[in-house]
Amino acid sequence: MKIAIIGAGAMGGATVEGLVKGQLFKNDEITVSDPSQKVLDKFMALGVSVTTDNRLAAETADIVCVVVKPWLVEPVLDEIRNSLTPSRQILIVIAAGVPSASIRGWLADNCPPLFLVIPNIAIAEQQSMTFIVPVIASVEQTTTVKSIFDEMGSTLITDEQHLAAGTTLASCGIAYAMRYIRAAAEGGVELGFKADDAKQIVMQTVEGAVKLLASTGMHPEEAIDLVTTPGGVTIKGLNEMEHAGFTSAVICGLKAGLK
Repeated sequence: MKIAIIGAGAMGGATVEGLVKGQLFKNDEITVSDPSQKVLDKFMALGVSVTTDNRLAAETADIVCVVVKPWLVEPVLDEIRNSLTPSRQILIVIAAGVPSASIRGWLADNCPPLFLVIPNIAIAEQQSMTFIVPVIASVEQTTTVKSIFDEMGSTLITDEQHLAAGTTLASCGIAYAMRYIRAAAEGGVELGFKADDAKQIVMQTVEGAVKLLASTGMHPEEAIDLVTTPGGVTIKGLNEMEHAGFTSAVICGLKAGLK
């Protein structure tokens, strides 16, 4: 099975990195198409097939992934339309906010089985939270696509109606998590730690919190109760954050991503 990634910018490049670290594809079964020679050189050094010809990349793949900015999806699909073979290929479009109806309209009667997919950049480390929307696809094809992204993190099969919410919660959400890490690390510096030490402390703390919830199944508030002793420093810190609107700010930020 061969896979082509058309567009190796931030998200496309991260996806290629995740694929290379996986076991489902050999490196020479992955094709990257991108106009940047610097990008192509990077992946060619890993044994990945590279090209600047989107049509060639599409022709030779069983799974074609279009990973470009939303406004480039239509011209790229127009370019590769006649290179697609719906009877033997799967098309994955990774681009926020592009409706499946538009994609099907652009490709007309030459649209392969189609999936809308939204990962986040942690896919490079095989730690993405990825949303998958089967648009026109069989159960077997859905299983195939899910297995690819399962190897690069966690997946959720959802419907198109919830894709925007998934994008703001997980794809944008990774930036929100980074902002918390930055803020906490800066606070650590103010508390007296060196910057690198503060960042390491915060990263380990966040990783520990995630693993604790994942292994126990506890609700976050239940875990919070374990460390908030009456009159203790934890509850004082939490209350100060809430007075500043911590929870409300997070929810408002998430909702803003839907506007």
